[in-house]
Amino acid sequence: MKFDLHTHHFRCGHADGNISDYIEAGIAAGLSVIGISDHTPYFGSKEDQAHPRIAMAKSAFAGYVEEVLSLKQKYAGKIDVLLGIESDYFPEHVEIYRDILSQYPFDYVIGSVHSVKDVSIFNKNRWKRLSTEEQIADKEAYYELIRNSARSGMFQILGHIDAMKGNYPAFSDIPATAAIDETLQVIADHKVAIEINTSGKTKLSGGWYPADSILERALHYGVEVTFGSDAHIPSRVGDEWDDVAARLREIGFDHWVYFKNKQKVSVPL
Repeated sequence: MKFDLHTHHFRCGHADGNISDYIEAGIAAGLSVIGISDHTPYFGSKEDQAHPRIAMAKSAFAGYVEEVLSLKQKYAGKIDVLLGIESDYFPEHVEIYRDILSQYPFDYVIGSVHSVKDVSIFNKNRWKRLSTEEQIADKEAYYELIRNSARSGMFQILGHIDAMKGNYPAFSDIPATAAIDETLQVIADHKVAIEINTSGKTKLSGGWYPADSILERALHYGVEVTFGSDAHIPSRVGDEWDDVAARLREIGFDHWVYFKNKQKVSVPL
């Protein structure tokens, strides 16, 4: 049984296609379940669309939910369409996000950290002229945010937990093993899943998030895993699903999960 819980569409301003395009791509890819999970609006600002190339407008949010729910009905019997959302974790705005997201019938919410110290994790210039100690501090700050996102209780899934390597592959070599292990333990304790996200191939790092070494430790700590292509074009829906499943079996996982009505559904590998 194939599923993909991480897809976007035009509302976020940096993806192509309508929601139905991604659903049709999911059917073509042999998926049984597809989750639509575009970026939330930036609720920390009074502006309707504070970041038009990053996140949808507040005024588009209710329409997004309504469209997904309508398409869920339209495609019933062909593919199970799930209502998801990808939400940034901003410590200073947690309660605003919690309140707004609780008002809608999401099947799941993906919590992702996209900025550390107010700089995008994908900004490779952030690493210029940093000492080893400063690099370690930034990496540890990233994982502290991920730990706190797991503790928040807002999310069923944590997105791309080593994506800071995306445009700076050397990130993986910055020593912070203790921070990663602590993070995996916290994720396990709070029963949040992590995604294997295959969009790393679209960045300088290549491959997927997280690295095999993190997945091996995730298994050790009892962290459950799910799948997300993080597709921003319909042709990437389900991308590398079979390869990820095979690698997880090699590592020692015997199942992965998805979420419906915020309840975990286990799928054998």
